[in-house]
Amino acid sequence: MGRNSLLLLLALLVAFCALSATTVGGGYVDQYEGGGGGGGDMEPEEGGGGEEGGDSPRGNSKFLLQDSTRVVRTDAGEMKVLRGGVHRFWRNPMHIGLITMEPNSLFIPQYLDSSLILFIRRGEARIGHIQSDELVERTLKTGDVYRIASGSAFYLVNNAEGQRLHVICSIDTSDNYGWQWNRQGFQSFFVGGGLNPTSVLSGFDHMTLSTAFNVSTNELREIFTSQHQGPIVHLSGSRAPGVWAKFLELKEHQRLAQLKRIVHLEEDSKQDDDEEEEKQPTWSIRKFLKSIIGDENRDRGDKRGKGPDAYNIYDMKPDFSNNYGWTKAVSEHDYSPLRHSDIGIFLVNLTAGSMLAPHINPRATEYGVVLSGSGTIQIVYPNGTLAMNARVSEGDAFWIPRYFPFCQIASRTGSFEFFGFSTSARNNRPQFLVGANSLLQNMAGPEFAAAFGVNEDRLRKIVDAQRESTILPSASVAPPDNKLEKAKRVLDNVIRSYGNDMIMGFD
Repeated sequence: MGRNSLLLLLALLVAFCALSATTVGGGYVDQYEGGGGGGGDMEPEEGGGGEEGGDSPRGNSKFLLQDSTRVVRTDAGEMKVLRGGVHRFWRNPMHIGLITMEPNSLFIPQYLDSSLILFIRRGEARIGHIQSDELVERTLKTGDVYRIASGSAFYLVNNAEGQRLHVICSIDTSDNYGWQWNRQGFQSFFVGGGLNPTSVLSGFDHMTLSTAFNVSTNELREIFTSQHQGPIVHLSGSRAPGVWAKFLELKEHQRLAQLKRIVHLEEDSKQDDDEEEEKQPTWSIRKFLKSIIGDENRDRGDKRGKGPDAYNIYDMKPDFSNNYGWTKAVSEHDYSPLRHSDIGIFLVNLTAGSMLAPHINPRATEYGVVLSGSGTIQIVYPNGTLAMNARVSEGDAFWIPRYFPFCQIASRTGSFEFFGFSTSARNNRPQFLVGANSLLQNMAGPEFAAAFGVNEDRLRKIVDAQRESTILPSASVAPPDNKLEKAKRVLDNVIRSYGNDMIMGFD
């Protein structure tokens, strides 16, 4: 009995030591699961970024968003989803969507279980959605930011000639069933559709739909079986699907008459029509079909309906700017719709070789996409070890956990620009750890000197050596009065002056 008790005690000690080693030695690393791979119900992307480890060209890639799934792919465009960084204890607060649409194409009417914040990376688009029982339509240009609420049906049109549309969007998972439905992390409910995709209306009994629309089942069959080109369709040309092509080939008054026949709109007086409008639910298929095929009684223009306008991040002044780059941040105070999603937006441009100084975001996790150029991202674990040191280039996406120290460094070959979302719509007020007006400089005193084990004068000399703040220069573009740079130039001149004599002496 005593021997068994001793063995049990020994086993408990071994288990405790193993648990302690996991928590102390590797806990910070193991809590965060990297991307990589794909699979699932949707189509995973091939490749998947660099390998982990210091010898990889990309470095440790744990905080790169490499779990890419193509959720839509047709001749007219595609949508990919980069799943947000995964933590074992909570669900991803956000995914990143990348939408590409060919000229004269339509992302057909749908609503999502997630709110979207759209950023027009390149091109122009027409967005239509229902807000407060009214159709709201806006024309968006490059740099515009626009929010679509979860459950709000919408459509997206690229009506430009000869220009692709590129959109980056945040997918807020706070309201969705993404972890239950499928790998893409959110669920689309298509209002328009036919055989591919299937409209949510198709799930109702035929007689129920016939009664609801007040048309025959044969007429309904034409609507719900014609479209088979996928969620993104061409709006003109030989590749346009039948149902949309037929609508667009009609004159505007004929399209309106066709719409009235489908949804049984009564041609009463304007007053009666207004009364009918008040009886409509928050959104309806009538309003969406009406917005797509046109309305002879309204001037389309660039704006329709009461609702917020888009906000253009390229038109705003930088929050910070110096010779080495600039930063912009859009909060709920700049664009009020962000308040509903509690998501902020940022845009950073660094000149060649410059650095966004080491800092932390005390309020939010950040998700970013490289728009142009290349650079390096370094992230540090709370225990003071390097979490990631990865080289990134255009199209790469990354995430920074809240509170984790990090910095971005532009390559010496050109500027480095990245855009992203943060999980707070408030002014995030990042805390910079190094540089002028940094946390370390403002708090440098006997307490910090004791913490570093040096005297206060020595600490102050080191902390005050950097006179730039926020965005720092590399050694090659440092100010001309920098003492270290002057010393380096003097040494280089001496070596060049006596280099030949020194070499000849050795001969």
